Order: sequence, then structure tokens, then C-alpha cells
Amino acid sequence: MTKEESLKKLRNYIEAENFKGYDPYDTLLSWIPFNYFGKWPSILAIQVQKRNPINIRPFLGIKKEINPKAFGLLLNAYSLLYQKDKNDIYLTKMEFFFKWLSENASIGFAGMGWGYNFPWASRVKYLKPFIPSAVVTGFVCKGIFQYYKATGNEKAVVLLQNAKAFVLKELPQYVDESGISISYTPIVMDICYNASLLAGEVLAMNYNISPNESLKNICKSLVNFVISRQKSYGNWAYSEDIENGKERIQSDFHQGYVIESIFNIMQLVNIKDEKWTQAIVKGLKYYKEKQFFEEGRSLWRLPNEYPVEIHNQSQGIITFAKLCEYDSSYFPFAHQIADYTISKMQAKDGHFYYQKFKNHTHRIPYMRWSQAWMLLALSSLLYYER
Repeated sequence: MTKEESLKKLRNYIEAENFKGYDPYDTLLSWIPFNYFGKWPSILAIQVQKRNPINIRPFLGIKKEINPKAFGLLLNAYSLLYQKDKNDIYLTKMEFFFKWLSENASIGFAGMGWGYNFPWASRVKYLKPFIPSAVVTGFVCKGIFQYYKATGNEKAVVLLQNAKAFVLKELPQYVDESGISISYTPIVMDICYNASLLAGEVLAMNYNISPNESLKNICKSLVNFVISRQKSYGNWAYSEDIENGKERIQSDFHQGYVIESIFNIMQLVNIKDEKWTQAIVKGLKYYKEKQFFEEGRSLWRLPNEYPVEIHNQSQGIITFAKLCEYDSSYFPFAHQIADYTISKMQAKDGHFYYQKFKNHTHRIPYMRWSQAWMLLALSSLLYYER
């Protein structure tokens, strides 16, 4: 199957589902009051359900819903497709996503931010549905920015300006001698490298539309902070504890997030910094050589080989397609990842599986985590084709 055929089947599946779906982390939408019993039952329920290959959500009262991040990813994907092929079908969908996002920002916060449609619990925080975050807002804004590039609609600029206000007014900032880190959510100050850079991308998009030295300086500080945490062999941890400086080591698709964000900010703000370039080069080398096999199959989280995770696959396609200028082997490798993913992880009806283990496959068709990301990955591959 060609990538174009794969993309069409996936798009048909997504549209037939009316862009709604389940999510690996939607367990707390159940009628069961997990949170009533304290933090740990909620955490355990999410983790158990995420690993369950049998979809029991209908029995738990969990319905397919619209996920704001999924809509940001889909807006991005359709906008890339429209820029490549001026098809009015794409434009109609773009207008639908843009309108929904413009009308469904989180309530009660400065500016405009977006959050997940479900409650979420971790060891350090509990988030109610639609609490806005740097990550969801960042990916929504990436979609809005591509929509703006494709259509020139000035309403998109207003949304991006409002998102800038959310980032600067609502998200706590941690500052040290290396730079600035913007927190994941308004709820607590923390250090999460990819989240901080996604907030930086929101600021960089605004700078790109309306240059401002203050925004440029913040972007510099955000990138310098993260680059200062890069390991000598090229990768990053996931986060850092503010109290003791201990890092959470997690080598997966977040490596691609960080590299792509640094590249995007560098392009949007028009900064030529050799230190940034070297960080990207080292990061890409580690990403390709340590986190993927030559056949295009990703490792899960180093050093664990399995399961093959659809989000690792999709981010690999995006990163190596988009940053192919750094090595002539990267664009063919993006194709290699796509070929493996299509042949091993796409169902006959067009959707992509969540995870593939040695002896079984987790086939639940998650809309945000799997379908929206793969549509963006395949759209990116076509968009950056040379």
C-alpha cells in the first residue's frame, strides 16, 4: 500500500468517526468515582486501563469524545494537505476544526489555552477536564499557525495572540542561570522540557507574525535552558525535580518533540546559533541510532524494545521528514518508518493500532494518540516530499 492510499484510508476512518474517539488516558471519565478514594486509585485505574487490550470503556460509561489536542493535530494535518493540494474538501475540514477550537478554549484563565477533555491524575497533580496546559495549547497553536499559513485568515492571529497571553500570564516560570522553563500547567510550577519548548513555540509563532524583542529573548532563554540539559551523547531526560534537581529518565517520542521544537523556534525567530544547531545534530543522531531499528521500528522506552508504540512511530516520521536538511539519510528513513508502520500497524478499515507486542497487538483505535498523530505524520511526509 502506498503512503497516499494509507493516508486516504486513515482519513476516511477518522471522518467516519466524526473525529471522536477513545483515549488511552480517559479512564476517569467513567461513572466510577475513582478520585473519591484518593490519588492512588485514580492513578492505578488509568495505568491499568491504558494497558488493557480489551476495550471495556462502554461498560465503564466512557463515551467517544472530541479531544482538543486531537483537533489541533487534525487541523495541522489538513492544513499541510491543503497547502500541498488546494482541495476544497481539506479546506472545509480545516474551517470546522478552527471554528471548534476558537469556541472551545478552557474557561477561567487569561487569554486562550486548551486542555484534555478528561481528568488526569499523576503522583504530583490531579487535573480536572479542560485544565489548559502548555502541551495541549502548543499543539493546538501549531495547527492554528499552519491554518493561518494556508488561508491567511486574520482570526487565527487573534487566537495565537490570546494563546501567548495564556502562556505568559498563567503558566509559572522557573528561572536559573541557564535560562527559563515554563511549567506544564497553571496548577504547579514544574520543569518538563518538551512542555516548556511547546510553550516557547507559541511565543515564537507570535514573534514570526509580529516581531518583538521581548518574545525573542524569552524564546532564547527557553531553548538555552533545555540545551543546557542535553546529555553528552545527545538525548534529554523527560523532566527535572525543582526541589532536588533529579531528572526523570524517559527516552521515547519526547526526544523527537524536543528536537522539533528547538528547530521550529530557531526558524520562527530566525536565530542562527551554532550551539542550537549542534544540539539538534546530536539529538537527531541519538534519536535515529539509539531509538529506532534500521527497518523503521522504534524501541518503546530505552532500553525496552517492546511494545512498538504508534506515537513513537508517528513522531519519528514527522521529525526525520521535517529535519531532513541535517542528513541526507533522514528523509528516506522517515519513509522507512512509515512503510513499517503501515505494513505492521494499520488495520483494514484504515485505523492504526496503539501498540504491537511480541505476541499480541493492542488494537483499540484511539483517536488522539494514534489516528490524529498518524494523519499528521503521513501528511508531513507528503508535505516535505522533495
